[in-house]
Amino acid sequence: MQIKLNGKITKIQCNTLAELKGQYGKEEDIVILNGFSVPIEEFISGTRTLKEMDEVFFIHRGVLPGQEELEAMMASRHTPGVWEKVNNASVAVAGLGGLGSHIAVMLARTGVGKLLLVDFDVVEPSNLNRQNYLVSHLGKKKTEALKEQIAQINPFIQVETIDRRVTSQNAAGIFEEYPIICEAFDRPEAKAALVNAVLMELPESTIVSASGMAGYDSANEIKTVRKMSRLYVCGDMENEAKEGRGLMAPRVQVCAGHQANMVLRLILGITDV
Repeated sequence: MQIKLNGKITKIQCNTLAELKGQYGKEEDIVILNGFSVPIEEFISGTRTLKEMDEVFFIHRGVLPGQEELEAMMASRHTPGVWEKVNNASVAVAGLGGLGSHIAVMLARTGVGKLLLVDFDVVEPSNLNRQNYLVSHLGKKKTEALKEQIAQINPFIQVETIDRRVTSQNAAGIFEEYPIICEAFDRPEAKAALVNAVLMELPESTIVSASGMAGYDSANEIKTVRKMSRLYVCGDMENEAKEGRGLMAPRVQVCAGHQANMVLRLILGITDV
């Protein structure tokens, strides 16, 4: 039978996962089968059988694998069949603050093959309470700082950056090559300008926007809503940042997670929320 072993099609003679580990792995290896980390008890019992085209990874603890093997192992916890689709996807993130910086990192970890990061600002101290930056990034362009981080997380994806303020006049030109766009701005007028530009000028693109994630109200109030066929909005639709209601990391990241997950669903061809 043939299986996918550490990312490569391999012909094997054994029938159980325990036998396979005995031939190709080490006792202390982490074993991933079809995206699931297999408990040690299943090796002891020897009952977990293999079937045609199972995906198996043996990950040696404390060992840095070669580049080709590393890329395959990074996707080992993905649901089978997902990596190939996300690896061929292109996504733009507009605004690299509390939402956008986390969205970009989530998509990089997911393995999205090409990311466009757009922002005109620099990292400053008040960003650190909720944005995905470090003290060492202070004073750097957000595009530069985030690209550096992503290179340490997933060096196999393509990251392009644009240091520019997005306006209703330049939005279509910036994002025309991207079928999925994440809106992650702070100001309502900037959000509206980008959403309107995408809906009116980029008929082949879908935009995932955000509205309402400030403060520390229940995270369960944050949701994803399909407002139009090409417009999704994530948030509680109510709690904007204002005097007396700040932006806190937990709720901001919950909303960013909603946006990143909706992007993943769109990549996989799932349009409902």
